[in-house]
Amino acid sequence: MMNQKIPLTRLSQGQLNLLKTCPRKFQHIYFEQLGTPVSPEQQEHLSWGSHFHLVMQQRELGLPVESLMKEDAQLQHWVNALVNAAPEVLTKAPQTFRESEHCRTLSFQGYLLTVIYDLLIEDNTCAEIFDWKTYPQPKNRQWLAVDWQTRLYLYVLAETSDYLPEQISMSYWFVKSQSGPQRLKFTYNQAQHEQTRQDLTRQLINLTEWRQRYEAGEQFPQVQVSTGRCHDCNFAVRCQRTSESSMMSSNNLLLNLADIPEVAL
Repeated sequence: MMNQKIPLTRLSQGQLNLLKTCPRKFQHIYFEQLGTPVSPEQQEHLSWGSHFHLVMQQRELGLPVESLMKEDAQLQHWVNALVNAAPEVLTKAPQTFRESEHCRTLSFQGYLLTVIYDLLIEDNTCAEIFDWKTYPQPKNRQWLAVDWQTRLYLYVLAETSDYLPEQISMSYWFVKSQSGPQRLKFTYNQAQHEQTRQDLTRQLINLTEWRQRYEAGEQFPQVQVSTGRCHDCNFAVRCQRTSESSMMSSNNLLLNLADIPEVAL
């Protein structure tokens, strides 16, 4: 029996990351609409992160934020810490374009690539994307350099503006780092831009082919067992990569905080 054809035209960085990690898991979540459990701690983190992003958006719009923070001393502390750590970013300068929760889309290989920048600042010579992260800074900078959020955000801005890749950068601010908010900045260039174009093309050609096969009754490919990604995946039993009893005994069923997708406001 053929699977029902499900349209999928809009793709985010989170979907691209999941597709790269495991195509079969992508199928389970986005085509079969199967959820994954979230612990109370992770739900609390998601809620806190959404609240933090809301405060930063309100602040950028020039709206009062005191009422949003008055019952959360931790939130107030980290918002103030970020403002103090990045005054050159969060203080409006003349003759610049600034927008919080700035959304852009790019038509590519039959899909609509969608990005939402926590803050975008542009002037006559350069543009910088800012992203607020409500978990501590990761130790491995290279992990972020190859993450689809970094790559897609930079690529889409270059493709939808008059800026050269060399005039664009992206900065992550890790709000809750132990020593205070920390910044990681990534510059961009034409070589990176072309490599991203090639990688996007390859990945989306694969996705289109897998979708066509899925609609004809064939499953998406599975990740190789040797990657070690199956033992803590919620779909390991469904994919026949582990037994149900061993799955229940695992202590690592839930996603890492860094892997939890941020909720767009």
